[in-house]
Parts: sequence; C-alpha cells; structure tokens
Amino acid sequence: MNSYLVSILQDALGKISDLPKSEFPEIQIEKPRDPSHGDAATNIAMLLARPLKMPPRKIAESLIAKLKTDPEKVSSVEIAGPGFINFRFADNWLYQQLKAVLDAGENYGKGDAQQGKKVLVEFVSANPTGPLTVGHGRNAVLGDTVARLLEWSGAEIEREYYFNNAGRQMRVLGMSVHARYLQLLGKEAELPEGGYEGEYITDIARTLQDEHGDSLSEKPAEDDIFKKAAEQAIFAEIRKTLERMNISMDSFFNENELYESGAIEDVVQKLRDADLAYDAEGATWFKTTTFGKEKDTVLIKSTGEPTYRLPDIAYHANKIERGYDLCLDIFGADHIATYPDVINGVKSLGLDASKIDVVVYQFVTIVKDGKPFKMSTRKANFVTLDELMDEVGSDVTRFFFLMRSPDSHLEFDIAEAKEAGEKNPVFYLQYAHARICSILRKAAEEYGELEDDTNLSLLNHDAEIRLIKNVFDFPGAVSQSAVHREPHRLITALNEIAASFHKFYHDCSILGEERDLAMARTSLLKAVAQTLANGLGILGIDAPERM
Repeated sequence: MNSYLVSILQDALGKISDLPKSEFPEIQIEKPRDPSHGDAATNIAMLLARPLKMPPRKIAESLIAKLKTDPEKVSSVEIAGPGFINFRFADNWLYQQLKAVLDAGENYGKGDAQQGKKVLVEFVSANPTGPLTVGHGRNAVLGDTVARLLEWSGAEIEREYYFNNAGRQMRVLGMSVHARYLQLLGKEAELPEGGYEGEYITDIARTLQDEHGDSLSEKPAEDDIFKKAAEQAIFAEIRKTLERMNISMDSFFNENELYESGAIEDVVQKLRDADLAYDAEGATWFKTTTFGKEKDTVLIKSTGEPTYRLPDIAYHANKIERGYDLCLDIFGADHIATYPDVINGVKSLGLDASKIDVVVYQFVTIVKDGKPFKMSTRKANFVTLDELMDEVGSDVTRFFFLMRSPDSHLEFDIAEAKEAGEKNPVFYLQYAHARICSILRKAAEEYGELEDDTNLSLLNHDAEIRLIKNVFDFPGAVSQSAVHREPHRLITALNEIAASFHKFYHDCSILGEERDLAMARTSLLKAVAQTLANGLGILGIDAPERM
C-alpha cells in the first residue's frame, strides 16, 4: 500500500509542478498516531512549500485534485492540520490483504530489501577467560536478533564469534588455574596479581587433577597445559550457554590467525606506505589526527604489544576481503570513541569501509532485591547468564534484553522478570498466542476446519478492523527494526497486536455465533496467531500453544 500511495502521489506531483523529479523531496508515508486521522499520512505538501512557493494546504488541495485513487484500495483522502494528506483504506482491500496474510503463513513479514546480500554479524566475542555474564548477554541477544531480522529481510547471514586466546589475560587465566591446581594438591600457592577468583577456576583445576593426578605439579605456571585446559572448558560452557539462549554461531575467528598469516604486519606496512604510521617514543603510532582526532593513536606499545585497534583493523580488512557486503559489529558503549579508528584504518588500506556498520548498545545493570548488583569476572561477584536463566528462564532473559532501545541503559530487574502472569511483558505476548490457539481448537471442535471461501467481509466491527490493521503493521515493523537495528520496534508492534486482540476478545465472541461469522473471526485469529508466532520467532522466543 505504501508503494502504491507513493506512486500515485508522484504522478500527481508531475501534474501540479514543472520541477524535475530529481528536485522533489522523498515522499514518506507514515501511520498516524491517532487512528481517527486515517490509516496512512504524508507531509509531502509541507516539504514542497518552499520549492513551490505555495502554502502547504494549497499544495495538498492541488495534489488531491490530481490524485487517481483506486476505490478498491483507498476509500477517502483528506487534508488535516497545516497540510497533511491522510488516506483511509477500503474495506475490500483489508479483506484481500488478510487473505494474503493467511496464504503467506510462516513467511508473513518476510521482505527482500536485503535479497542477495551476504552479511557477517560479529557479536558476543568474549575472550575465553570466564563464563558469559549478564554483561555479555545484551550483546549476544541483540546480535542474534538483528541477524534474524536481516535474514527476514532476505540477507544471507553468517554469525561469527571473534576471540583472542593469547595475551596477558589468557596468561593470567592459565596461572590462576595452576595456582588452584596446586592448592587442591595441598600445596601452598597464591593467585597471580589480577588473577581470576571464580569458582569455575577451581572446577577446571579439579578436572586437571582428576585427569593427571599430581603429575603437573612441577610444571611452571606459564605452561600451556593450564591455559589450554581453561580455554577448552570455558568455551564448552560458552557454547552451552549460547545454545540455551537459542543462539548458534556459524564460525569462530581466532585473533591469532591474523598474526600467523602476516596480516598484522601487512596492515602496519601499508599504513607506513601511506604515511599514516610512524615510530616515536619507542611505540608505533597511527596518524589519527589526519582524520580529525586531537591526538595520534598508539598501534603498538613500547613493550611491543599491539593495542586492540591494530588486530581489529586487520580483522575488519579480512572480513571485507572475504566478500561480505555488510560487516555488522555489535559493540558495547566502551567502544563508541574507538571504533572510528578501526574504520579509518580500513579506509587507509584502500578498502570499502562503508561495508562496516556498528551497533553500539548501552550496558546492563542487574537489580536484585532493589539494589544494583556489581559484576567483575576476576573477583567473581558476577551474575552469569546461566544463573540469570535459572532465575527467570531463557525466553524472559532474551525479551528483557531486547525490550529497550540499544542506545538506552538497561536495568534488568530480577523481581520484575520473575513476575508471573500477563504483567510480565513477555508472558503478555505468549499468553495472547496461547489463548488464540485455545480459541482456535475450540472453534474447530464446534464449527469444523476453516474453509477457503470464508466470507471475510463479515469482519466489520471496530475491534475487528483495528486488529486487522495492526496485523498489517507487522511487515513494516520487521523491516524498520532491521534497517535501524532496533528489535524493540518489533516488540512495540507485537504489543499493539496483542492489545488489539484483547480488545477483540472482549468485544467479539466466536463460540455460539452464527457459523459464517464464527469462521470469519476464526480466520482473523489464525492470522493473528501466525503473526505473533512469526514475531516471537524473530525475537528467538517460544510461541507456546498452551500455558
């Protein structure tokens, strides 16, 4: 319908103005906030006021006079306020589209805006130094859901987990396991400075003791066996946690590959050749002042250890060279000032940095017993994702991470998440789906199965029309959620559908009604159930048929 409205408005514009099409503003079609204002609206008359040097309402009147609307699609066109043009959809069009929703079934809401595009979504990317915490949870769920949205928009998606199993963090991890191993053998040993204190370290050490007895007691703390045992055990738990959250990675990329392949050295050399890298004070610097920063940025410290920007530049170059049309990163707010360095580095290598997009999300505060709960992987006073799911379930965990805009701070209140019944926002949607499924089962028992020639024109109650229109908003919500990388937009649309269903449920009965009307309403509810199921599936959440 939006495409149709844009088309007829463009035709009308050509009849009221001699301006070339290239100078016309883009025609935007939006849904009015107030349903009494119609089903669709455009502000194109106000945008044209300056170039046409006419009052917006006069332009709106001229446009309407030249509009050729199909009465099977549009029942009326009106002018509102300073010059909005409002459209009302024809009832017959509503019924035709409802039939199309039913025919689409599990595919309803899928689009083709990203058709043919190969997209790599990199997310989670936590180094294997400990279990995934709530701090990683928002990243994981946001990344997976944005990937699902892009899949529904037609893209070919690969989910990738990037990690570093080298460097100081991993050395300290191995030394921490070594210390706990010795302690289990009754020997005196202290954790290294900044060591990891979580119980999971003792569990890894105990596994080593079970497998090797005391035969490792003479090995130095830096021996690879301790680090490798920790990495394997922690990654195994990370995979289990992600699987529990309905997340499956397609690939894992080890930062060490960039060193072994010579990609790191290649990046530094190319930056030097472009006069964008130099040595000073014992370090290697990236001339980020060239791109507007106040100071240049260290790429390699005086100790010889690269800062994370250097392997990140090499990694993103690698992504683009692998042929992806879009490389999407899910980053926490601590990256907001630093990821531009990576993008500028990729540009400096002569690669198309426009293929890189970044979603930056704010951090999560866990509220327990009314108080913020602090997290630290090393000090072990953190809440793991598994502990959170033990408390509230995986569906609730995913939903709560998604129900706010990524750029807003998220306060995850355990008490609210454990709330039973429809007061819980995820249960509100799941109950709506389960209730509809129950009605459909009872309707089938009383009236039999749905027939292809159901008379949908019997759906003329205000609650029915409102519900139909809310169902029609679903594909747009999926599309806009994908474009803006904001899954909470989809949640808003699903909540509106559920609210409209509850209004329908209050006003319109099925059981006991005349059969034709009951069948029409059953068809509508079948479309609603399918829409809710599709939306919950995109969110990675179960759509139960019974609760």
